[in-house]
Amino acid sequence: MKFTRYPKRDAIRDYFPLPNEIFSFGLSTGEIAVYAYLMYCEDRKTFQCHPSYKTIGNAVGMSKNTVKKYVDSLIEKQLITAEPTSVITQKREKRNGNLRYTIRPIAEALEQYYEQQLIRLHEENRRQAALKKLAEFDRKHGKSAV
Repeated sequence: MKFTRYPKRDAIRDYFPLPNEIFSFGLSTGEIAVYAYLMYCEDRKTFQCHPSYKTIGNAVGMSKNTVKKYVDSLIEKQLITAEPTSVITQKREKRNGNLRYTIRPIAEALEQYYEQQLIRLHEENRRQAALKKLAEFDRKHGKSAV
């Protein structure tokens, strides 16, 4: 029997894909950790998963509140969507279940991110132009326009 230094691993079964574009968003390490865990949990056919905040927190070493903060941030950046679910207990009571997360296509989220960046740039340019006009007015009239 031949000794192999590294055991063979199935690339599909033993790994999960994390898109390279995720690093274009300027995400914090916590956001990347939560996103990566959701990618790890997702069903590759439906792109959905439903871990609890506690489960995610245990996996990435965060509190439930911190996980919620990062999930909300990922939703805002349109990388994921989350919808509530419900469960029926043995006593036939309806209870809130975990959130069902859907991993959105990275290209759509990246396009949205770039659009937001352009809007911010246009707003900053307009603000700078207004400040320049105010400074010109002050210089001409020797008083403050504000």
